[in-house]
Formats: sequence, structure tokens, C-alpha cells
Amino acid sequence: METPVESMAMVLFGSFIGSFATVFLKSGAQRLELNVRSVVTNWRLGMGVVVFGLSSFFFVLGLREGQLSILYPMVAAGYIFTLFWSRLFFGEALTKGKFAGIGLILAGLILLQFGNK
Repeated sequence: METPVESMAMVLFGSFIGSFATVFLKSGAQRLELNVRSVVTNWRLGMGVVVFGLSSFFFVLGLREGQLSILYPMVAAGYIFTLFWSRLFFGEALTKGKFAGIGLILAGLILLQFGNK
């Protein structure tokens, strides 16, 4: 069974959208107080949950065809996007170690594609 490019694109798109969900969740967590009212009225947390749901929708669409062993590791691409969003929105440092991690993720995704042949 070969994994269609469309399935890979859907999973990668779901990962991209999911990376925005993490931004909303962190932003909401920074404003969170430990009471029910704060959780219910925190729109950032709510958006994080909604955006994760949307990313799951695209992920499921991508999983309909193709090999799970090829598609699921592609979710790791979301870590790459999140690294850049954390810099952009929260001023977090981009270090050599983080770039090395990105390189390893990309190398792993490339190697997995050889299993698609």
C-alpha cells in the first residue's frame, strides 16, 4: 500500500494548524487563574481546544488512506512550526540545540519516506 501525497499533505496541514493551537493554549495558560470562572471565560484556552479539534479533523482525513507508520510520524512537523511560533509570539530563544532537533526531525521524516516505496 502506497501512501498518497494528498494524505501526507492533510497530515502536515493538520500539524501546522495544531501548532497554532499550542500558541493559544500557552497564551491562555499565562492568563489562567485556578478557579472555574477563569477556565470558562478564557477564550484563548477555548480557541486552543477548537483549533486542536480542527487539526484532528485534517489528521483523520489524511489517515483514511496510506500507511499509519508513514503518516503518524509526520505529526512531528508540528514541533518545527511550534518552535518558530514560540519565538514569534513569546520571544523564546532559538538555540543551536533546537536547530539540531529540527534537523533530526526532518532527517527522520525523509528517511520514513523511503519506507513508502
